[in-house]
Amino acid sequence: MSASPSDKAAVLVEALPYIRRFAGQVVVVKYGGNALAGASDDDALSLFAEDIVLMRQVGMRPVVVHGGGPQISDLMSRLGKVTEFRNGLRVTDKETVDIARMVLIGQVNPQLVAAINVHGSLAVGVSGEDAGLIRASARDPELGFVGDVDSINPTILLALLDDEFVPVVATIGTDAAGQAYNINADTVAGAIAESLGAEKLVYLTDIEGLRRVVDDPASLIRQTTPDELDALMADGTIAGGMIPKVRSCVQAVRNGVRRAHILDGRIPHVLLLEVFTDEGIGTMVR
Repeated sequence: MSASPSDKAAVLVEALPYIRRFAGQVVVVKYGGNALAGASDDDALSLFAEDIVLMRQVGMRPVVVHGGGPQISDLMSRLGKVTEFRNGLRVTDKETVDIARMVLIGQVNPQLVAAINVHGSLAVGVSGEDAGLIRASARDPELGFVGDVDSINPTILLALLDDEFVPVVATIGTDAAGQAYNINADTVAGAIAESLGAEKLVYLTDIEGLRRVVDDPASLIRQTTPDELDALMADGTIAGGMIPKVRSCVQAVRNGVRRAHILDGRIPHVLLLEVFTDEGIGTMVR
């Protein structure tokens, strides 16, 4: 059943103060493969693109940061290469980092850019190698070419934002010698949000948010603080693949990002529900 004219008007009225508040503000959105779970890639990507475009059209300055772990694993499998993980991180030899570059820069990034540009000439794809955006160094020799973020040079992102484009960032960084490193996209999103003084940092994933009791949906944490998240990581409540996201949220909020959010990317238009409604959705760190 379609909404009545009065319902549509009520939605617009509710959104108006948020449109005013966030006009001109940077919002960094990390879009990962897990956000596609439970929906077809095309449908999920199209809905995500519509959210980004609407945010841009009402004056916000979105920056998209993406990973591509499932796609990297898929290509490695098709090439007959075994994926090895240690403590949740992919062991990345020279051949694997080349595969990661091909997937992130040659496959995932153009797909996101194309989906957004269906609605106009808005998105521009960049990688951390472009204009020295992400300077990186090796995290651990045993992991090979897995990088940590040493610094972010946001010059290219600021130039694109000032020209009213939507930057779409692939998370490959380089060291001073030009060696490429594959970097956790959650970590990169947090570092970019800090460097841009973002109003919001948003992670789209395949869970509704953080829980105080992992198996109890009723224990969803609606709002929290960096100190509380430190405690939840210390006691093991937050573990596994959520740790990079949560650590990035904590660091970003402590370093000037006003709000960080963990949202269920499987929900249609979840970005709009968070940004433009009174109740919001998911978990907010403030």
